[in-house]
Amino acid sequence: MSRLEARPAPSRAMMLASPLIAALAMLATGSLLFLSLGQEPLHAFYVYFIKPLTSEYGMGELLLKATPLILCGVGLAIGFRANVHNIGADGQLTMGAVAAGWVALQFDGVEAPGLQPMVLPLMILAGALGGLAWAAVPALLRTRFNTSEILVSLMLVYVAYLFLGYLVHGPLRDPAGFNFPQSKMFGDSALLPLLKEGLRVNAAFLLSLLAVAGAWFFCRHTFAGYRMQVSGMAPAAALYAGFSEPKNVWFAFMVSGALAGVAGVGEVAGPLGQLQPSVSPGYGFAAIIVAYVGRLHPLGVLLASLLMSLLYIGGESAQIELQLPSAITGLFQGLLLFYLLAADLFIHYRFKPRTRGFDAAVAPAIEPAAASANDPAVPLETARES
Repeated sequence: MSRLEARPAPSRAMMLASPLIAALAMLATGSLLFLSLGQEPLHAFYVYFIKPLTSEYGMGELLLKATPLILCGVGLAIGFRANVHNIGADGQLTMGAVAAGWVALQFDGVEAPGLQPMVLPLMILAGALGGLAWAAVPALLRTRFNTSEILVSLMLVYVAYLFLGYLVHGPLRDPAGFNFPQSKMFGDSALLPLLKEGLRVNAAFLLSLLAVAGAWFFCRHTFAGYRMQVSGMAPAAALYAGFSEPKNVWFAFMVSGALAGVAGVGEVAGPLGQLQPSVSPGYGFAAIIVAYVGRLHPLGVLLASLLMSLLYIGGESAQIELQLPSAITGLFQGLLLFYLLAADLFIHYRFKPRTRGFDAAVAPAIEPAAASANDPAVPLETARES
């Protein structure tokens, strides 16, 4: 028999290597999965992980799908460092898309030349405010009524989905859209410029890189970043130092909500070009995995987002060429998170074998003596004799 024992100090080298270990374990399990589905593993891995990167278009798609993951993942990582768990980034992304889409539709058909350059900045601002406002709800309930921000932010995701569905089925539905639940297509002034002609990746990717740089500077060189890190690593020390937990909660939700809202702008003003019943295939939830695979570091989030984006486009390639189900993408994402959590367990704990014979023989003699020594009613001489 053995038991888990906390290590004196976790290995920093293993903490940095654990995402790679988790990825390799995911691939090993994936080979067994492909065999069970009647696929040759090497060919399946080529189709899933290599073929999407062999063309310029595939690289563009990799960056396109990585963009919302970076924006959401960076915001979540800042909060997770302070033990503030925002699970509702997908709802905040959706509300950011709704706010930006409303602005785009308000300027639809406006011919004034001076207003056209203002449409995109207003959409980005509206998207950030929409995500921020949606994130303010769990922040308020956590700081005012001590509710669980995990449950509240998660439930609000589905409220956001339903609100978007109501809009595209009703007030914002395109009257010339043959009754399909979608808004009008946005005008050219409401679309983000492409980084290269022929590819779908757009200027939102540049915004995501700015978010990574800003988050790195915040975590590394600001007192607020230090305060949030201390609150996450040593809550008692943070409380003794007078660091405000409500301030950390509000800041984490405001930043993550605003960045998720900007990610929503990147979707509706980018590849979608309109409001649809769904603007995200689950980027906000995948960003939780991204944040932890990236070890809550902005640069790590950038690399983890590229890996997660590859899982998305690799899943699409496997569906087309190998006729595999779409759920294969979610399965690989789950495997990656599972092995990462398993690696983290053994970074912080180790198995220690139980010496049953020693425990059974010595414990009965030790426990009465220890109890007597700790009992002020028992004289010291009696405790020593026992």
